[in-house]
Amino acid sequence: MKKISGSVALVKITIDPEFTPIVPVLIPRIADVRAFAQDLHQRHKDWQGITFGWEAEYHASRRDKPPHSKIEFTPAEFWIGDATIWGFSMMWEDGDDRPPSEAVSDWNVVKKFQKNQSV
Repeated sequence: MKKISGSVALVKITIDPEFTPIVPVLIPRIADVRAFAQDLHQRHKDWQGITFGWEAEYHASRRDKPPHSKIEFTPAEFWIGDATIWGFSMMWEDGDDRPPSEAVSDWNVVKKFQKNQSV
């Protein structure tokens, strides 16, 4: 098993309107996640699994046009995590040989902790 590095964060998780606990979670280093996604992208093969302690998926680009879209192809995409807790995604919407757009879903992160900081 590879070593996971990152930061611990307190995250608000809404179970239902009356129950919203705050729990600690490990958020991996974005640079490590980005490198992992770029490696998958270079291989151009779909992948699904768990990495850095989170569920993740990569879908290679396809020549077919998405329905109801002006884009002429289906771009490659990668995501990790759960947008309601923490998530990160990449999409190669300008083509496989261009840099991807990135998005982080972290609106429920209450506080991030640095190394050696008390939780």
